[in-house]
Amino acid sequence: MGTLDRRQIAALVGVAPFNRDSGTLRGRRTVWGGRARVRAALYTGVLVAARYNPVIRDFYQRLLAVGKPKKLALTACMRKLLVILNSILRHRSEWCDLSIQVTG
Repeated sequence: MGTLDRRQIAALVGVAPFNRDSGTLRGRRTVWGGRARVRAALYTGVLVAARYNPVIRDFYQRLLAVGKPKKLALTACMRKLLVILNSILRHRSEWCDLSIQVTG
């Protein structure tokens, strides 16, 4: 972590959407593969973050408001949290609320 970009880190953990296309068939995008233990730990963390972390909670609520299923919204939050954690490691910084940076 910290050396990969957002797409690579999402694929490594198994939260990147992959298509199921064949010929003219266009299937649903699903997440699969990756590190199951890391994904399970990330899922547990995102359940808490969806309730108490303002950045992840707002993102989760926005996805639900536009009609996304809850499991899909949680997976999107897992990816967002993973990208944030990867960025923290890359820049060797601390967690900061993104809304403070935008308004401040």
